[in-house]
Amino acid sequence: MSSMAVDVVRLLTVRGETLAVAESLTGGLVAAEITSVPGASKVFRGAVTAYATELKQQVLGVDAALLGARGAVDPQVAAQMASGARRVLGADWGIATTGVAGPEPQDGRPVGTVFVAVDGPRAAESGSECGGKVASLRLNGSRAEIRMESVRSVLALLLEGIAGEQTGNERAQNTEQNGGT
Repeated sequence: MSSMAVDVVRLLTVRGETLAVAESLTGGLVAAEITSVPGASKVFRGAVTAYATELKQQVLGVDAALLGARGAVDPQVAAQMASGARRVLGADWGIATTGVAGPEPQDGRPVGTVFVAVDGPRAAESGSECGGKVASLRLNGSRAEIRMESVRSVLALLLEGIAGEQTGNERAQNTEQNGGT
C-alpha cells in the first residue's frame, strides 16, 4: 500500500466523504491500492473497470459521440468517466484512468499516453466544480510501469483536489500529523 492511498483514506475519513473509481488501462489497480489500506471501507464505495470502450458509455455514461470521434484515450473521456463513477456509485469524489499501456498504440495514441481525472464535490454556494481536473501524462517504461505510474498519478491528482477543498482546520491537523508547523 502506498502512502498516497493511506493519505486518501485518512483525509476522506476525516471529511466524512466517499470515493468511487472508474478504471480502464489500470484494470482494477487503483481500487486494489485503495482497498489495501485498513479502514478503506469507511470511504470507498466501489469501482467500475470499464476496459471495453462500449462499457464506458453504457455503464459510466461517457458520451457516445465523443467516444466515436476521439476514442477512449482522451481527456474528456477521462473526465466523464470520473463523473460517471461518482454518479453511478453515489460518491462524493470520483477518479478515473484511461490510456495506452501497450504494447501497441490505441485510438491513434502512442503507448504511454494516459489521462487521469478527478471529479469532486460542488461548492453549494457557487455551484462550481471544485474538484474537477484532468491530467495528461506521457509515460515511459514497460506496460507494468505505465500502469503503476497511472495509479500513482491519479491518487496524486485526487490528493490535490482534496487539499484544495480542505478547511483551514483540516489543513492544520494535516500539518501537525506530518510534523510541520
